[in-house]
Amino acid sequence: MAGRQGPSIGIRPNLELRVKPSTPPPDDTHRSLRWILLAKAAAGVALTFVFAGGWYLRAEGVTLGEYQNELKRGNEPRFTWRSVDRKHWQALGRAGGETFPVSVSEEKPELTDARESTSAGCATGMVRVKGKYRTELHGEATGEIERLQDSACTDWISKEFPARCRTFDAERIATEIAKLPTRPLDFCMDRFEYPNVLGQNPMIVVTFHEAEALCKKSKKRLCNENEWTFACEGEEVRPYPYGYTRDSTACVVDRNWRPFAEGALSPRDGAGARAELDRLWQAEPSGSRGSCKSPFGVYDMTGNVDEWTQSARSTGFASILKGGYWGPVRARCRPATRAHNEDFVAYQQGFRCCGEADASVPAPRPAPSSPTTPALTPPVAGGADGGAPAAVNPRPRGGGPTADLSTEWGSDDGDELEAIGRARVGPACAAHPGVLAFGGAPVAPAAAAGAVVLAAALVRRRRRPR
Repeated sequence: MAGRQGPSIGIRPNLELRVKPSTPPPDDTHRSLRWILLAKAAAGVALTFVFAGGWYLRAEGVTLGEYQNELKRGNEPRFTWRSVDRKHWQALGRAGGETFPVSVSEEKPELTDARESTSAGCATGMVRVKGKYRTELHGEATGEIERLQDSACTDWISKEFPARCRTFDAERIATEIAKLPTRPLDFCMDRFEYPNVLGQNPMIVVTFHEAEALCKKSKKRLCNENEWTFACEGEEVRPYPYGYTRDSTACVVDRNWRPFAEGALSPRDGAGARAELDRLWQAEPSGSRGSCKSPFGVYDMTGNVDEWTQSARSTGFASILKGGYWGPVRARCRPATRAHNEDFVAYQQGFRCCGEADASVPAPRPAPSSPTTPALTPPVAGGADGGAPAAVNPRPRGGGPTADLSTEWGSDDGDELEAIGRARVGPACAAHPGVLAFGGAPVAPAAAAGAVVLAAALVRRRRRPR
């Protein structure tokens, strides 16, 4: 008898034992991702500060080399300064034995007069200015000659701030001004900005009334704006004292605008004021640029420092600024800044004086318009490095720190006035379009992108499923 068999069991021949691999807990995975995201965020923050620092230095007008020199120098001054009457300041030279890159040796006014041969009928150190001054057809306040010049610009560098024209059509200007009336003028003007000595730096931090008093003390008077304009442009009504084509190397212009510290010049004779002036100063000794010369032989009429003049208008302030300074301003003969009262004072403001001419002495002939003016003949000694004014008592018309400056805006406004207006909303940002203000410091768009990377990384971390 067959034995009884139990139930059969089928065994799958290819049975594989599959073991699920062990995985780290979810927290470990998230921890690793967090470290990666934090590393990316740290890199973004680092890039932000690097770019922000670079744009800040640029806004301050400081190159990397200058910044390295500043670090080496620490708190040492860039210049040696002289206080005048405990109100005004004059840079005497570079600190540490350094010299200005473009400069001339100091010279007595008598020697300069003898070489220049433009002083006939004037006191020592002054230039004879005689000829026919072109006037506005419809009154002094219309600004039509400046608009005429603007319409003759054939190559604009920029129509926005700071508005600058590279080339004017000389023939068109000559044709248009021939229709305008003239007024004979005959007077004397200081060859250089006060103290009117070749090779010395202009004196700055001076109010309109103080300029008047200093001219009177020298037995002269403050120039009026028409005299200043005529001495700059000549009978041809040149846009620039040297001609019709803007030359950024002819005069001390177009240097980087450096934001000023509000209230740093009060008190004017304090160590803080001297330190602020030392940081901002970018002018050069008078006569350093031989080509920055008007048809009559007056130097530095555009650029270097602003110059107070007496207004020729019957309305508005008597205090008018002409010529611009070392910053990126229009720096032409016709424009003027009319927004500041007679007590306004700033780091870039100076002046020069005028006087009466001896009409019995024949006047020298003005220089022709086309030739390149040769440099001064005294031996080169070795001048400065490139704002809107820093006001001690600005008080623009209308009162208050946020007064609307546009009420003083005319066709002949100086570009530095716009810089002041923009400085009220952020000087570095105004001077450098495309820079964002972040905590009072300018930040480049590329730096802002770093912040965006950081924000995106954090958002990604929050949205990652656990």
